[in-house]
Amino acid sequence: MATLQSFQAEIEDIRNRELAKTRAHSQPDALKRAHTDHKSTPKVRKKTIGNEAPGTSPVPTPFVDESTQDLTDVERSIESALLSPAGGDAQARDLIATLLTHQGGEYLLRLGPRPPSASLLANENLDDANGWIGDRRTGAEIDAMIAHLSQLVEEVGGKTCTLLRVGNPYPRASVLLRLPPPDVSLIPEVRCAVVGNVDSGKSTILGVLTRGGLDDGRGLARVALFRHKHEIESGRTSSVGMEILGFDVAGAPILPLSSGSLDPDVLRRERLGWEEISHRSAKIVTFIDLAGHERYLKTTLYGLTSGAPSCVILVIGANAGVIGMSKEHLAVALALSVPIVVCITKVDMTPPNKLEETLSQVVKILRSRGCRRNPVFVKSIEAAIEVSQIYAKEKICPIFQVSNVTGTGLNLVRTFLNMLPASEGDAERFDATQPLEFSVTDIWSVPYVGTVVNGLLNCGTVQKGDPVLFGPDSNGSYAPTVVKTMQRKRADVTTAVAGQTVALALKHVPRAAVRKGMVIVHRTEIPPRAVRRFEGQVLILYHNTTMQPNYQAMLHCGAVRQTVRIVTIDHPQNLLRTGDRATVVFEFIAHPEFVKAGMKLLFREGKTKGLGVITKLL
Repeated sequence: MATLQSFQAEIEDIRNRELAKTRAHSQPDALKRAHTDHKSTPKVRKKTIGNEAPGTSPVPTPFVDESTQDLTDVERSIESALLSPAGGDAQARDLIATLLTHQGGEYLLRLGPRPPSASLLANENLDDANGWIGDRRTGAEIDAMIAHLSQLVEEVGGKTCTLLRVGNPYPRASVLLRLPPPDVSLIPEVRCAVVGNVDSGKSTILGVLTRGGLDDGRGLARVALFRHKHEIESGRTSSVGMEILGFDVAGAPILPLSSGSLDPDVLRRERLGWEEISHRSAKIVTFIDLAGHERYLKTTLYGLTSGAPSCVILVIGANAGVIGMSKEHLAVALALSVPIVVCITKVDMTPPNKLEETLSQVVKILRSRGCRRNPVFVKSIEAAIEVSQIYAKEKICPIFQVSNVTGTGLNLVRTFLNMLPASEGDAERFDATQPLEFSVTDIWSVPYVGTVVNGLLNCGTVQKGDPVLFGPDSNGSYAPTVVKTMQRKRADVTTAVAGQTVALALKHVPRAAVRKGMVIVHRTEIPPRAVRRFEGQVLILYHNTTMQPNYQAMLHCGAVRQTVRIVTIDHPQNLLRTGDRATVVFEFIAHPEFVKAGMKLLFREGKTKGLGVITKLL
């Protein structure tokens, strides 16, 4: 019987192998396209980094992985230059400008010694801990470095925000350096999917985080988030809602001015528009608010697979514990290998013994063989900063205890979200050098504009006015159109790169001609292939009986959501049970879709769940 961890490792190997094949195959076309663009594009004089005039900012380059460079040595060089009595300004300014440019316009600089990570995350007394890293500084030196650093960062056009300042016996500080993005199209974005059981407080905590005011204990904060009348009446989310939280250059959250009114209509009028938030932000956190009720599980799964979130925020009510759909959502997040963050809400109204029981239950589940995550209770700003940088790589699950009524723990959550790396910085998943591939996740018909599609840019770049193809339709064909206008976070943009979510207005395309799961690609003589049958490696996570050929289930693969039929099973008994692994041939029931080898798939029918990866297109 195959284990989930070993199968996930094999899925990643298959995905990376197919991705390498795709990139190697498309490299000659990319070089040819780049040569054509080079001849047709006017030359632009390059700007030398580090020599900008005061008040101007160097333009952030695409997100670069600096794993080959020891950033700790760079930080020590900056510290030495900041403390240099004379002649260190130019060196420090050049180091800061280069660091910010290579890190996408944002960097967390730690001044002074660093505490041992294990002791910090275990909430131990750091004064007696062993294993401190870095040079020990005095409090006066730390204050001088912060003041000098702020001046130098302003000279290159950025701002600083002192997130942490600790005194004796180990004076230290954590300072956020951030450049303002040149325009909305280059604002870094973090996508977070919010899941949990019904009535756990998902929409309420999003309302508090994005609106700034506290809840009244009866769901006042969530009213402004609901999209439909029946959601307001029932208090339950039934659709995929989207909310954004912006942080400015200084690291402060962008929140509306509240009058303190308890009238839901007044709260709706006070909310800031997405366009205003985008123009004032240097970083945006996008929350994908998913439904918690069992009847909307299909919608929740679609939001998890199509939105490509950087993390999943599992909201658990302290008074109820891990019940119902919380376990289902946790299992799906683990199957999709998405990092998990736990927010335990309603701690103000929960008796201490029940809160302790809930915390013990969460820790036990996270440490179980099925999860194998290291739970870390975040109780300080320093721990929130540290865990935001390492939680995904180290398989750490941060646990926040919050109250939407009293505000307990909300500053820790906001600090954590502010420090998360941008979603488009994942170079393994998103590659701007590949041909255009845009997955359609939502469709609207806008008066005086036409058909507008929203989705995720998986590969390549797209610009306003580009001729494109969209499809496949029911016959597997692609139709031509032109991108009339583009918006990102409801603000007009002219270009978008891989990893971003954007909305495209398509020229002369009827609303009925587009459906979710379609892709948009650049117009070529040979359109992409539409697939009716494909082969995949699957692992059955749960099935109460046996699974045989002609079995049908709902398949989720990226933005594709369609019923599939099992054609053949490469298994000695020609059937599958819970824990079995096999090579299976699937067939789409309704119409062909655009899928690629190496894509993860998740299929379900009732309580049946299976995980897999596409290995061959038939």
